[in-house]
Amino acid sequence: MPTDERILVIPESHFRDVGFFRGFHPADDAYRAALLSPAAFSFRPRRDVETDPSFKQLIPYVVLRWESRLFHYRRGKAGTETRLTALRSVGVGGHISESDAMGEGSAYRNGMLRELAEEVTIGCQFAEQGFGFIFDDATPVGRVHLGVVHLLELEMPAVEAREAALAEAGFAPIEELVRDFDRFETWSQLVLRALTNSQ
Repeated sequence: MPTDERILVIPESHFRDVGFFRGFHPADDAYRAALLSPAAFSFRPRRDVETDPSFKQLIPYVVLRWESRLFHYRRGKAGTETRLTALRSVGVGGHISESDAMGEGSAYRNGMLRELAEEVTIGCQFAEQGFGFIFDDATPVGRVHLGVVHLLELEMPAVEAREAALAEAGFAPIEELVRDFDRFETWSQLVLRALTNSQ
């Protein structure tokens, strides 16, 4: 993604007004509706907001689960977020672009579906649920991103990576991934802990 692309953000002040948190925040319909209010949305050049914590970039983080197994991968060098290269992940997604606001539907939803289709092919039916939110301001990359976690429950483990940025992709039992906890990016660590606690 070019750095001059305009991407979806919300003001940090809106995040604090709605309810500031650190770590993982479980799904809550009222909180979700308030946080993702289109009235708070704006599109700003990515080059400006990548280092400006007064705006939070909304990032759909889609987790694919089949029974007790999660889709996971290693972030390859082809990815746009170089600060995460080589770390493992259980989340698929990315920035919402201004072009996602064109046409029908919400910009956020359109962007989430576009990012998912760009990164993976899903060859089965699935059910989607809002799982929670992620914010980790312990690192420079974390301070400017706010994750919206979607959990897709798959009928089959029929997922293929479509980008080189998703290396060594496949499914593994959650408990196996937890044993490799330290090799995962922070957002994935938070999701793994939340999924383990919800079982």
